[in-house]
Amino acid sequence: MTTRAGFVALIGEPNAGKSTLLNRMVGAKVSIVTHKVQTTRARIRGVAMEGEAQIVFVDTPGLFQPRRRLDRAMVAAAWGGAADADVVVLMVEAHRGVTPGVERVLERLAEIGEGRTVALAINKIDQVEAPVLLGLTDDLNKRFDFAETFMISAEKGHGVDTLRQWLATQVPEGPWLYPEDQIADLPMRMIAAEMTREKLTLRLHQELPYQLTVETESWEERKDGTARIDQVIYVSRDGHKGIVLGNKGETIKSVSQASRAELTEFLGRKVHLFLQVKVREKWQEEAERYSEMGLDFKDGNV
Repeated sequence: MTTRAGFVALIGEPNAGKSTLLNRMVGAKVSIVTHKVQTTRARIRGVAMEGEAQIVFVDTPGLFQPRRRLDRAMVAAAWGGAADADVVVLMVEAHRGVTPGVERVLERLAEIGEGRTVALAINKIDQVEAPVLLGLTDDLNKRFDFAETFMISAEKGHGVDTLRQWLATQVPEGPWLYPEDQIADLPMRMIAAEMTREKLTLRLHQELPYQLTVETESWEERKDGTARIDQVIYVSRDGHKGIVLGNKGETIKSVSQASRAELTEFLGRKVHLFLQVKVREKWQEEAERYSEMGLDFKDGNV
């Protein structure tokens, strides 16, 4: 049997369902999933097997109009992921249709899509009627020459198997890039930090989730088979520290419990998780913080 392996970039606006689709394809949670937009910061790679093909998914940050350095670095990472991939899948939300953001993505696709296989995945199809769906499909295919169009619900799994089977035929022939049982190429330290950041994002409101970052400071494998993980939550203001801690420490305790439970399930063994909150006013201007997130600090330059 001929083996295949290649990179597939999932691109689209924030909240289009890219992380949900990645986790569904891989069969495990490797990417942060919340109802808040712009939660994926780094290009997270998840590895899926389909027959003799290994599909390496690149879940890119959502494409939006960047304002801050961190925003610009995230958008640069998204387009970099698309430009490096063998196949690009543009995800569009069925109920939102062709928004100004989607139009901007389509314009840029005209540049990077040349000579590359680009597919369209219309997500959240359960939220619209069939005539609307058909009209949107027709409109988008007139705007760009997609190789294939897929109707999916990443959350419910509809159409996902068909998309994965098609992608398996599109990646190049060649040896597998990762061991068969590996589901992500992110260091476990980063996956652990992302899990905690997801819990913070779900718990906190408004802009604060975008003003903080989480780093795994140390990871100790203990003789009894458990792991001790120490993480630091960086915030940019003293007032934010109080919000993260919560009344009598209730918020940080709740976040720690939720993250510990998910890490224990993910690793299949007991985890001792310790969280600290530190104020670093200019963490969004520090190259080291970007490196921890898997982003290029220079990409944030104007």
